[in-house]
Amino acid sequence: MNGDWLLRGRDGRLSVYLLSDDDAVLCRAERAPGGPWSPPHTIGGDQKLHTEAAAAVGRGTDAYGHLVAWRPTVSGEAGLVHSVHFRPRLAALDWAPIGHPDKKGKRTGPPAVAVDAEGRAHVFVRNKAGGVSMVAQKAKGGWNPWRDLKGSEVQAELAAVTAESGRVELYAAVPGGILHWRQEEPGAQPALEEAMEAPVRPDTLYALATSPDATTLFYTDDSGDLCAWRPGGKPVTLLPSAGPGPVSAVRCELDGHDCTLVAQRSASGRVAFAAYPTEQESAGAWWAESGPALPADATVSLAVDEDDRVVAATLSPSTGQLLVTRRKNEPGLALEAWRKV
Repeated sequence: MNGDWLLRGRDGRLSVYLLSDDDAVLCRAERAPGGPWSPPHTIGGDQKLHTEAAAAVGRGTDAYGHLVAWRPTVSGEAGLVHSVHFRPRLAALDWAPIGHPDKKGKRTGPPAVAVDAEGRAHVFVRNKAGGVSMVAQKAKGGWNPWRDLKGSEVQAELAAVTAESGRVELYAAVPGGILHWRQEEPGAQPALEEAMEAPVRPDTLYALATSPDATTLFYTDDSGDLCAWRPGGKPVTLLPSAGPGPVSAVRCELDGHDCTLVAQRSASGRVAFAAYPTEQESAGAWWAESGPALPADATVSLAVDEDDRVVAATLSPSTGQLLVTRRKNEPGLALEAWRKV
């Protein structure tokens, strides 16, 4: 799943979204906040999806989950579909078609989704020309036309994020650099604002809202370092990557301080965590590993529960194993024992 696949719902329950082997998106949710978890259930009805391609998930300020995936249409072609999940243990809306960035054709790339302050989903995907196209929900229902946001040679997964202002931003990797789009005002078409030269590895981008005026992009460079970049400034090396995969990040309070916590599957197979004061990368950070060794395809996602405690989850597509841990109610970043759910 492209995006934070561990989400806290409107009722305080946590849920996770995963792709199944039978062409569907599945959801598992807590039966009560902090309690046992439900078995997997299918999202969006009986529509068959292209689960070999990444699906996307985003969360609005209303805590509704928005999901986007490719589905087969006519022979050799595909289209994108969208669903809304209002509460973790309720059924999601059926998948609704939202079209194709080039009107029709094959899958063009993994989608990304961000939800603005008004609850409108903005869906981004690479188009056949190698740039980015977007479709967004209207304020009173329905969808606006697809828009070409330009760009070229866009690679791999996009990173969409909603800033604290409620405006939507997008990051994309290109050969030797990163592109950044931003809305000037709510509801406006995001504009390509900056192209930064950087030796970025594709499929390592993760974006997070870190202050009223800025979002921060995390990515791995060609030397294997985890870097942080805020548009308008220069990228900063945070620390060497713990492993080859993508990171997840979350804002949280640690011992009374506004901190950013990043997590990544390490080279040893365990989950590595590092925390630092938000937007103060110069303060330094270091990895601390936790939990058992995980399969090579395992990813990690972070969230904050209704008690403002950090929660981490890992999921392995090959095994379907879901592990969860929470921060203990004590100083520092001590975690409870990982448990299988």
